[in-house]
Amino acid sequence: MATLVAYFSSAKNGNTARKAKDLAQAAGADLISIEPETPYSRADLDWTDSNSRSTQEKNDPSIRPAITNAPVDTAKYDKLYLGFPIWWGVAPNVVKTFLDANDFAGKQVYLFATSGGSGIGAAVEDLKRAYPQLNIIEGKMANGRISGDIFA
Repeated sequence: MATLVAYFSSAKNGNTARKAKDLAQAAGADLISIEPETPYSRADLDWTDSNSRSTQEKNDPSIRPAITNAPVDTAKYDKLYLGFPIWWGVAPNVVKTFLDANDFAGKQVYLFATSGGSGIGAAVEDLKRAYPQLNIIEGKMANGRISGDIFA
């Protein structure tokens, strides 16, 4: 069986993208970027604007932004590393779109995140509540250097 690193990063070569690429290389895993159908603009990400797209998504957890690359052939994977930036303490809704579109039940799911100041604990608990069928084993911040499997 194989390992998949799937990640969402609002910037093409942002922190989360770089960490995901490092992790995929270190773990010998396949890599996929979760791509929103409508990319997030700088205005969309303005957390100080109550009308920005990201703020609206935060205020309505049922919003699922469309993505361009689902579903994934999950049958060939037994382990998923799922990465994202922390937005308001949790994973962005686009990550939930990816999980909704793919069946990772029975797989080992490891969460990793990047953030300028928040921890990953609330994001892990939120995803465990939203996806009780998933075997979410652990979550770690990946703000530092990845020099091997961060979950080893």
